[in-house]
Amino acid sequence: MPQNYKPLPDSLTIKESDIQGLGLFAVERIPADRFLGMGWIKNEMAHDGVYRTPLGGFINHSDMPNCVKTEGKKYIFLSSGDKDIEAGEELTVKYTLYNV
Repeated sequence: MPQNYKPLPDSLTIKESDIQGLGLFAVERIPADRFLGMGWIKNEMAHDGVYRTPLGGFINHSDMPNCVKTEGKKYIFLSSGDKDIEAGEELTVKYTLYNV
C-alpha cells in the first residue's frame, strides 16, 4: 500500500507565530542535530532563486535560531541546531530576505 504524502515530519506543525504570520512548531521534543528535511530547492527561474517546501516556506527568522541550514548544489536542508527543541517551541533559522 503506498504511503500518503506528508509535507512535514510528524514532529512539526504549522500554526500562528508571534514572530510573523505562520510558523513551524515542534509537537514533540526534537533532539539536537536532527535532520528535518529539505527546505529549499535552488532554481534560477524562481523569483528569488529558490522554491520553498513547507519547511522552508513556514520557518521564521531569528538572530538566535534553533535550526541550521546545510547547502548542497541543488537543495538546502534543515536540521535542528546544537540544542534540543522542546514541544511547543517555534523553529527558527537565521536568514535574510532573498538570501536563503
